[in-house]
Amino acid sequence: MRNSFFSKKLVAVIFLIAGFVSAQNHEGEEVETGAHDLKTQIKEYIDHHLLDSHDFNLYSYTTDEGEHKYIGFPLPVILWDNGLKVFSSSQLEHGEGVAEVDGNHYALYHNTIYKTDAQGTINFGSHHGDETHTEDAFGEDLVVEDAHPTNVKPLDFSITKNVVFIIAVSLLMFLVFRSMAKRYQKSTMPRGLGRFLEPLVLFVRDEIAIPNIGEHKYKKYMSYLLTVFFFVWVINLLGLTPLGVNVTNNIAVTFALAMITYLITTFTGNKNYWKHIFWMPGVPVPMKIILAPIELLGTFIKPFSLMIRLYANITAGHVVLMSIIGLMFIFKNWIGSPLSFLLAFALSLLELLVAALQAYIFTMLSALYFGMAVEEDHH
Repeated sequence: MRNSFFSKKLVAVIFLIAGFVSAQNHEGEEVETGAHDLKTQIKEYIDHHLLDSHDFNLYSYTTDEGEHKYIGFPLPVILWDNGLKVFSSSQLEHGEGVAEVDGNHYALYHNTIYKTDAQGTINFGSHHGDETHTEDAFGEDLVVEDAHPTNVKPLDFSITKNVVFIIAVSLLMFLVFRSMAKRYQKSTMPRGLGRFLEPLVLFVRDEIAIPNIGEHKYKKYMSYLLTVFFFVWVINLLGLTPLGVNVTNNIAVTFALAMITYLITTFTGNKNYWKHIFWMPGVPVPMKIILAPIELLGTFIKPFSLMIRLYANITAGHVVLMSIIGLMFIFKNWIGSPLSFLLAFALSLLELLVAALQAYIFTMLSALYFGMAVEEDHH
């Protein structure tokens, strides 16, 4: 069992290394011309690894003829640009092509879709607006460091790789727990996957919900607490696989989760909760006036801390792991490369703990906020 576990982690690290090799092949021409040194190339690969994408790409390589080959499948692109525009991301050719839809042209630049001409021209302007620069969407022209695209950016509602995995994990959780619920209607003894999940469900109930919310009020929050615990945990685990899934290091995802916690806390808070925010009992009136806006601001800071904590910890783990793997290509010797590999392997094992720990912290803090919102006046 243990050997199987370590073998799987070893395969995951090897896949990540293969990704670096793929990136080197993909950018080989630029390295040969001196446009990018190895450190810059590794940094660009890490930045690309952290981003969402409009296609699902498992692996890429460059043929002897210089043609880029991608192993994966496209995803639907859904844009709103004076009307609904729907097309396959294969038309964008991984940022190397221009998609034509209803007479409009769109190109992918740094993982963002812009409206262009038939040649895929991207116009650039400095932050001060006093300088412009133009290059092909997949050209080799140099862009000043502070330049940013000035092309029209349509509203993007595309089904990206992160969205696919959010939907997949949601459906998986629904089917698994629905099956567990049906089995409990027939027998109190768990079967199959339920034998593994029941202790976790009881842990969330007995160690998180009841101590923080209270034995008489925790039940109405259990569905959300179980959902967010297993969702964050499973998504974090998928981020450690060679699939390149990085959902919780997307600030929009963690913002949405934190916002749900905030809304539940706000709309289920009782009179005692709001009284302690706007007019704290037992406090002199001048202090009440001073502390009320501070306490109100605190209601927004709490979900903000939830959002940043989950986002920052997951992102930092990915950056450190990919950076250590990149050291193997910098050292290029029999001492540095094996040490970097072993360190990356050990860190990937530590990330397994972080994946579960972040799910626990997010769920525990959410339960704590719910408990504060429904706490009764003890006086």
